[in-house]
Amino acid sequence: MRIVESSVVVYRKPDVVLSAFTDPLHLKNWWGVDRSLIELKKGGLYSLVWQKSHNSLEYISTGIVAEYLPDCQLKIENMVYVNPQRPIFGPMTLMVLTTPEKVGTTLTVVQSGYQYGPDWDWYYNIVKETWPLVILKIKTYVENLKG
Repeated sequence: MRIVESSVVVYRKPDVVLSAFTDPLHLKNWWGVDRSLIELKKGGLYSLVWQKSHNSLEYISTGIVAEYLPDCQLKIENMVYVNPQRPIFGPMTLMVLTTPEKVGTTLTVVQSGYQYGPDWDWYYNIVKETWPLVILKIKTYVENLKG
């Protein structure tokens, strides 16, 4: 099974780092999420929409919260990704881990469940290239939060 894993040290507390994935305002500010429905409980929904226009929704990621520990972990299972130019991808698993360090927090993002074939290869390669850039964006965003 193919897995994409990326890590970075963020100079903030673990709960603040994890909130970048759970707080709708943070998701909007660093990732450009237009709409979200997040139920932070086992079995809750985790749904994100990007590039909403007056007559369409372009990109959607949605799944089920399998585990949420506010200081250290968010696990989304049965995650699917919808892109209007490709088939629906899924089911996958997304794990977000925050590990306290002497100074700051190690943020680790692990996405798994990639299948094989031309469309899946495209998606896997895009995610493999993008997650390292995305976690750097999260790092910058979270480190610049006031408070």
